[in-house]
Amino acid sequence: MSMVTRSLTSVDTRRVRHWSELRKVFLEWRKLARARRELMTLSDRELSDIGLTRMDVYNEASKPFWES
Repeated sequence: MSMVTRSLTSVDTRRVRHWSELRKVFLEWRKLARARRELMTLSDRELSDIGLTRMDVYNEASKPFWES
């Protein structure tokens, strides 16, 4: 294997790891956004059952999608 081929292989491996990690971040952001939307649909009774107030939900839902 030539030096050029080895260099290209290691670059590809780093790229795959990078995109894989980036994909995980996007999936986590999507999960956070979905959970916040679902919280907004719960009734006051359901929120009370899980120990949250409407204000807690409002504060959580007002966060940007990337903030956990």
